[in-house]
Amino acid sequence: MAATKDSSLPGDTPRSPRKATTLVILGVIAVALFAGLCALGTWQVHRLAWKQGLIAQVDQRAHAAPTPAPTRADWAALNSDNAEYRRVSASGVYQYDKQTLVQAATELGSGYWVMTPLQLADGGGTVLVNRGFVLPEWRKSQAAGQAQAQAEAAAAPVQVTGLLRMGEPGSGFLRNNDPASNLWYSRDLPAIAAARGLTASDVAPYFIDADAAPGAARDPAKAPVAGLTVLTFPNNHLVYAITWYALAAMIIVGAAIVVREERRLRGRRG
Repeated sequence: MAATKDSSLPGDTPRSPRKATTLVILGVIAVALFAGLCALGTWQVHRLAWKQGLIAQVDQRAHAAPTPAPTRADWAALNSDNAEYRRVSASGVYQYDKQTLVQAATELGSGYWVMTPLQLADGGGTVLVNRGFVLPEWRKSQAAGQAQAQAEAAAAPVQVTGLLRMGEPGSGFLRNNDPASNLWYSRDLPAIAAARGLTASDVAPYFIDADAAPGAARDPAKAPVAGLTVLTFPNNHLVYAITWYALAAMIIVGAAIVVREERRLRGRRG
């Protein structure tokens, strides 16, 4: 009769079966890990459905015909869910002397968003408008004298069309806004309003990302380049869900291996 193959090395003492208490503890840990990983996978499935709905909603709003920007009576009810990325239009007069440059990085390089208050017609308050992206060279040219030409044109009424964006409270990533030094890293509307001497109750809780004018030049060194709003959102939830479920499956495989090994050891001992 052929000898039974033994994986133990010569001189090794065969491992004894684990104690029942140890197996119970391992079982509890395995069940807890399996349940936790399945819960994470299911959460990512729900997040996937939410993200797909968000993408569809943003796409619908962003490409719809523009509607009048929310008036003062509607401001209190606005939030990201019911207002973000609506296409809106507003008319009024720019207050160039109170505009703010917020640091930004775009496909055109590193520079600033030009946030200019728009005094709405008929005393409807003020809405900050992101007129577009500029490079540092534009800021230097403004300081050299071009700002005066804009100030002289401030009385001219304008019509603005763009995407409604809710304000960005707080500071930018890893950096804090410094109004005293005129350094801005996020579009914190109340803070910008206070720094520019605007009455907080008269400033809308949203700003407008202005559309690019037809045929407008795209030279951020000479003028703000509008229409750069990013409408793509990362959607990796399916990959995350598969990862969590795969780890849960590995727990089952590991548990099966332990059970098979314990049965083999107990069979040999018997």
